[in-house]
Amino acid sequence: MSKCRSCGEAAVIDLPRHNANFCSEHFLQLCRRQLSKAISDFEMFMTDDRILVAVSGGKDSLALWDMLIDAGFQADGLYIGLGIGDYSTESGAITRRFAQERGLKLLEVDIRNEHGFDIPTAAGVTGRSPCSACGLSKRHIFDDVAQREGYDVLATGHNLDDEAAVLFGNTLRWDVEYLRRQAPVLQAGNGFGKKVKPLVRLTEREMAAWCVVRGIDYVVEECPMAVGNKHLLYKDALNVLDSTSPGTKASFYLGFLDRMRPLLEHSASITAPGSCPRCGAAAATSDEACAFCRLVETTSGHEQIPVRMVLNKKARKLFDAQWGSQHGD
Repeated sequence: MSKCRSCGEAAVIDLPRHNANFCSEHFLQLCRRQLSKAISDFEMFMTDDRILVAVSGGKDSLALWDMLIDAGFQADGLYIGLGIGDYSTESGAITRRFAQERGLKLLEVDIRNEHGFDIPTAAGVTGRSPCSACGLSKRHIFDDVAQREGYDVLATGHNLDDEAAVLFGNTLRWDVEYLRRQAPVLQAGNGFGKKVKPLVRLTEREMAAWCVVRGIDYVVEECPMAVGNKHLLYKDALNVLDSTSPGTKASFYLGFLDRMRPLLEHSASITAPGSCPRCGAAAATSDEACAFCRLVETTSGHEQIPVRMVLNKKARKLFDAQWGSQHGD
């Protein structure tokens, strides 16, 4: 039986990138140190700031919320009901139960009730990829709620694996504008609120382990609409490299942040010179509606389209193999 590097007691997790095993207590201490270092190094927020955590019911966002409360921060949650069949039903129930059991404040937005569409329908009507329609909608609602309710910062549960995979994809395409904006902090300004990613020093596996040790129930499955997404392919590729050479993902992403910090600090905000004439949100110009309002106009009121029907042929086969053809219908 492996033993904890710190105390010699029985270990509950091995972390090859640290070349160490840890018991529950010292594993939690490691996670707390990594969270604190990310917050401090990138000046994400202060103890008296009001933080809104975007929660989905998955391990990362619930672990982040738990970690921030555990560290003494003022953090409330925001859950968006995206209308993704049974997946949304389960994720919403898990998120509500997490908040209720801990006496935490949870804000909710049901996208169909408040804006007249859901994500599968938006993808089907507009021809956008499901992840594109989802990302556009969530970014708008996150920013709108955070500013309307007076929060100082919005925190998301993007972990080291997520950010390394995005960096990998952006590097393969040499997408310089996206690379310039891949800092863990997007500063407030130009009509947008401040956004931070406190989990960038912690991996997906470590967040799953945090939830197990802390007794946090979470949605285990990936979103069914992400089937076939290139982001998952990039994650798999980096996992292969990391299994052969532990620490590769951390070295790749954290090395990028360290060496490219001057570029990132210069660019860590989004420029939006105008404002949407309909909702008032920041936009590229003041002459036309923002992308979210155009999405609402195009999709609002349409009959619901089942999840499976908006996937391409390849993704649909993967979806059927994982979920069954009736899931989300």
